[in-house]
Amino acid sequence: MKKEDKIIHSSLIETKLMDERLSPYATKNSECIKVKHTLKPSTEFDIRWPFEKDIDRVLYSKSYSRYVDKTQALSFFSNIHITKRSLHVQWVSRIARQIGRGLNLNLDLIEAIALGHDLGHAPYGHVGEKAINDCLEERHFGYFTHNANSVRNLLFIERNGVGYNVSLQVLDGILCHNGEILSRIYKPDRQKTIQQFWQEYEKCWHEKDYSKRILPMTLEGCVVRISDVISYVGKDIEDAIKVGIINEDDLPEEVVRVLGKDNKSMINRLIGDIVIHSYRKPYLEFSPEVYAALEVLFDFISTHIHHHPTLVKENEKLTRLVKELYNAFYEDLLDDKDEDHGIDRHVFKMIETYKETPPEMIVSDYLSGMTDSYALRVYEDRFLPKQHGEMIQDD
Repeated sequence: MKKEDKIIHSSLIETKLMDERLSPYATKNSECIKVKHTLKPSTEFDIRWPFEKDIDRVLYSKSYSRYVDKTQALSFFSNIHITKRSLHVQWVSRIARQIGRGLNLNLDLIEAIALGHDLGHAPYGHVGEKAINDCLEERHFGYFTHNANSVRNLLFIERNGVGYNVSLQVLDGILCHNGEILSRIYKPDRQKTIQQFWQEYEKCWHEKDYSKRILPMTLEGCVVRISDVISYVGKDIEDAIKVGIINEDDLPEEVVRVLGKDNKSMINRLIGDIVIHSYRKPYLEFSPEVYAALEVLFDFISTHIHHHPTLVKENEKLTRLVKELYNAFYEDLLDDKDEDHGIDRHVFKMIETYKETPPEMIVSDYLSGMTDSYALRVYEDRFLPKQHGEMIQDD
């Protein structure tokens, strides 16, 4: 037996032993499924576990690097300590891995889903997401959701349209991670196939609110889904207190009594509760007491933070900004007389098949890939007058 063959054989044995140590409800490394065919020789040795490769694909993607300039909920505050999207995904990953370790699940799969779950977020978070969705609806094209767009980024946008060969289980966890929906019990859809995944992905683009009705195929995907919630509830509270939107004393008494009044206490209680009540079960479950308190907190955050008058007023401006950019880019794309627009350069660098993409989707790709500050800079250059000195200078 050749040296390379011995290494591969040893790796397969080690994979089998690793899988045997996991919970019977965990996703095994040997179950990793790819959604793309690849020309890469299957005998090529790689020291990484299957889902570790997906972690690296996410980490080294351009979409991941743009996390650093995308805010989470409070887009227009200049405080450096307000949560950025880059910190949010790391916190989701940390919380999810803690839960996964307590339940003996596949930590590599959890980390890959967690780090990649927001790759497709538009500038200005959910405000930008809704604005792009409105633009697609107005053109009778479909609907925009950041979870489906995250999958699209990994498969069809990265590497100039070549994409990455990410595993089905990771893509599915990203597609189904919706942190806006709260449940006491999270059960995976274990019978899901590649065909069903593709159907769900397409329906997210073409059926209103469809992304809220799908479930992850793995227990690890369920862990990331609830970790997304756990990560932001306490941090949104802290951020809102920091900028003066609410006071600590505003928190409902039943929340403080059960979950505590700061981010650390809330995370500890929520993680501990779900691990204890989900141990050796094929699903995740909160205790009735903790879930009731979490529901109250969920509603409090929505009412007193996300729909605070100051945020509503400023978010209306951000909505107009994103919509005006979308409309301008759409006109640029259809302008045959000038092919030097930014969106034209975006299309030019992509693989040939990308040029067949509908214009509505191309504009969505281009705009959703922008960071907060870049979108603002492009908007100012396009729509606001320039400041000149004593004379008009030619560009």
